[in-house]
Amino acid sequence: MILWVGLGNPGRQYQNTRHNIGEKALWNILEERFPGSARKITTKFNSLFWESPEAVFLFPQTFMNLSGNAVGPAMRFYKIPPSAMVVFHDEIDLPEGEIKYKLGGGHRGHNGLRDIIAKTGSADFHRIRIGVGRPPDERMSVADYVLSKSSQEPDMPVIRELLEKNGLFI
Repeated sequence: MILWVGLGNPGRQYQNTRHNIGEKALWNILEERFPGSARKITTKFNSLFWESPEAVFLFPQTFMNLSGNAVGPAMRFYKIPPSAMVVFHDEIDLPEGEIKYKLGGGHRGHNGLRDIIAKTGSADFHRIRIGVGRPPDERMSVADYVLSKSSQEPDMPVIRELLEKNGLFI
C-alpha cells in the first residue's frame, strides 16, 4: 500500500495558490486513476481521505506547517513505512512549472516537509517537487508569494512519467 499525500492549506482562500499546487496535482491523479472517487471522500486523520486496497490518498486539512499531524497518524494506523509514501508539494527552488522527483533529503525550508519529518521521524520518503519559482520582487516575502494566487496547472504527463520511472504509479 502506498500513502499519497498532497500538501496544501485548507480553506477556499488558499485554493489555487502556489502553496496548494501539490494538493492540486494529487487531486488530478485521484480523479484520473479512480474516476468519481472525489464524491466518496471522507475525513480521517485531520484530512480529506480516500482509500483503495492499494492506496491511501491524504489531503491534510491542517495548515501546511502542521502537515505531520495528519501524515504521522495515517502512517502509523496503516503501518506504512516512509519508503511507501509519496508527498506532492510546491518548491520555490525550482522554476515555475518544472517538476522533479526526489527520494529522501532535507526539508529545504519547506515547513510542511519539516513537520512531516519531525512527526514521522524520517525524511526517507518520495517527493514530487512542483516548481513555483521565487518571488519576482525581492521585497515580497516568500510566504506572501506562495500564498498568492496562481493559474499554474500541474503538468500531469510529466508527473505520471516521473512516478512510472520510479516504480510508483498505481
